[in-house]
Amino acid sequence: MTMPGSRRAAIYARYSSDMQSVTSIDDQVRLCRRLCTERGWSVVEVFSDQAIS
Repeated sequence: MTMPGSRRAAIYARYSSDMQSVTSIDDQVRLCRRLCTERGWSVVEVFSDQAIS
């Protein structure tokens, strides 16, 4: 349960070309989690998209 007035965040990470590696999604999520922690936000969901058509 979140405290009244606390912020909740969802993280969305993606890459869109063959030139990028799957680890770029991991890096994006890690950096976003760090930002949320620094700001006191609670991460409620993480979404990732590998741009597979």
